[in-house]
Amino acid sequence: MSNTQHLTTGSAKPIFPDDGILKLYSMRFCPYAHRVHLVLDAKKIPYHAIYINLSDKPEWFSLVSSSTKVPALELVNEPGNPVLIESLIICDYLDEKYSEFPLYPKDLLKKAQEKILIERFGQFINAFYYLVLHDNPEQLVDTDHYDGLVVYEEELKRRGTKFFGGDSPGMLDYMMWPWCERFDSLKYTFEQKFELSPKRFPTLIKWRDFMIQDRAVMCFYLDGQSHAKYINSRRSGQADYNMLYNEAKRVKLG
Repeated sequence: MSNTQHLTTGSAKPIFPDDGILKLYSMRFCPYAHRVHLVLDAKKIPYHAIYINLSDKPEWFSLVSSSTKVPALELVNEPGNPVLIESLIICDYLDEKYSEFPLYPKDLLKKAQEKILIERFGQFINAFYYLVLHDNPEQLVDTDHYDGLVVYEEELKRRGTKFFGGDSPGMLDYMMWPWCERFDSLKYTFEQKFELSPKRFPTLIKWRDFMIQDRAVMCFYLDGQSHAKYINSRRSGQADYNMLYNEAKRVKLG
């Protein structure tokens, strides 16, 4: 996973040994793909990560992902090597397939309620992207960008646990985390300091601090400044997919 070079037009399709290890087609800064990395790492499932330049995709990628999007998970041990797409579908599959370490509650009602909360989190995702991609974010100063998080503050407070999953993160925690990790980038991106209010979100702030210490989160974690650097490149119209790869190469050569 240290090689984050993104494959582009003209790139050959990577060849791996017949080792039975899953293949995850990803993009290092994509929060939807991030969800799948988190579940794979939480369950300690080995996988090959293949990173795709989404602005200039390899010609062969459309034969892998029917949507030509990431994440796409190739199931190399299934007949015909089928490929799953869509982050929630992939994560649900992984939780059922590798059930030794379940991320959803076993109770069917509680599982359904977790899925409702995961679906509802889309409100915050939409608000986040509206802010990040807006042409003039300073115009949004009076907008409540945090409204979508209120229900999660109240829910976690009601549960009285470190994580939504209890003593350790569950599926809801991991499905929310990619955007919560990226939220820290906003204070480096805009003049207005977008930060969670300790008075309004004390429980979620504690949750965030616990999540950063989680092993699966640490496997794929980037700090706010790194996310901000990528987001700013995307806002400029020149998304720097190979930012981490080039930085690592410079350190190695230096």
